[in-house]
Amino acid sequence: MTELELKYGCNPNQKPARIFMESGQLPIRVLNGKPGYINFMDAFNSWQLVRELKAATGLPAAASFKHVSPAGAAVGAPLSEVERKIYFAEGMDLSPIACAYVKARGADRLCSYGDWAALSDVCDASTARYLALEVSDGVIAPGYTDEALSILKTKRKGGYNVVQMDPDYVPRAVEHKDVFGITFEQGRNDFAITPALLEHIVTENRDLPEQAKRDLVLSLITLKYTQSNSVCYAKDGQAIGVGAGQQSRIHCTRLAGVKADNWLLRQHPKALALQFVEDIRRPDRDNAIDVYLSDEWEDILAEGVWQNTFRTRPEPLTHQEKKDWIARQTRVSVGSDAFFPFGDNVERARKSGVSYIAQPGGSIRDDHVIDTCNKYGIVMAFTGMRLFHH
Repeated sequence: MTELELKYGCNPNQKPARIFMESGQLPIRVLNGKPGYINFMDAFNSWQLVRELKAATGLPAAASFKHVSPAGAAVGAPLSEVERKIYFAEGMDLSPIACAYVKARGADRLCSYGDWAALSDVCDASTARYLALEVSDGVIAPGYTDEALSILKTKRKGGYNVVQMDPDYVPRAVEHKDVFGITFEQGRNDFAITPALLEHIVTENRDLPEQAKRDLVLSLITLKYTQSNSVCYAKDGQAIGVGAGQQSRIHCTRLAGVKADNWLLRQHPKALALQFVEDIRRPDRDNAIDVYLSDEWEDILAEGVWQNTFRTRPEPLTHQEKKDWIARQTRVSVGSDAFFPFGDNVERARKSGVSYIAQPGGSIRDDHVIDTCNKYGIVMAFTGMRLFHH
């Protein structure tokens, strides 16, 4: 198949639409559903991310994509009991690739609503069963077991999008894109991100553990396929906050930091103790938790809306309790797709427990950024490599 006609492009008025190869065959097979233009944009970007993440770490990798940026990405490390609870995976038999997707999806469950899933390894029944529970548009993987495909074909009344990717496909070295009728050409960004990129440590603290190296590599590979400007917080083999598409670096750092804080707050004993009404939908449960953790919760309580969601009136999580809980966070890694121009990025990252930073360096204020890291004992590596993605 050299081309595939699509219903429309980004919007219904954008017709005709198709994906095609100027020469050779498309490296995909649509096994179920009818993926659209944005679906394929997410599929191909997310596939590159998980393929590179597995190559760099040797572990199964997964990503959860929305609007051509990752809401989350992770490698296949086992889940703790707390993680199983906050990701709604209690009692499930999870394979390594299933663990990777559960963690990727769990990084930001609100943003992952209606996601496109990407798997570095063959999709097994364990992963398919979890996918079947979530609101998702589709999945791309190098293959599917018969049982997994059978499960996925029952999703969305039989219309769930399932795409099989040729793992041996190698794209051309030069890529093109049309904007306003004008064709842009550039070399494809095939730069390999490995732990060797982290050897240029510029801070007084030079202690960079193996786990931190893995998390920094994960964050940088995630950023390589995130709309710029972008910053990614990572911990324990998963992204826990992605700030994408912001015009200033500090807004990226703040946005990603707030998401990382929410990920941590979901593990607070009060959040874990929330009692939901029977048969509540998973998205409604996610929304309720998000509101509970927000500053709007007292207003919601005053309106009595909690009665539609919770079995008992939740005990509020105070501002001071949130601050104290987040202050316990440590060993978080942060990657940035371009240099930190000011030390304010380090100050904000520190508030979310950041201990390790990787960024290209090259700002005229590098000395101030380094001094800010030294002030808090943060380890920072200059990679020398910008990772803009547009």
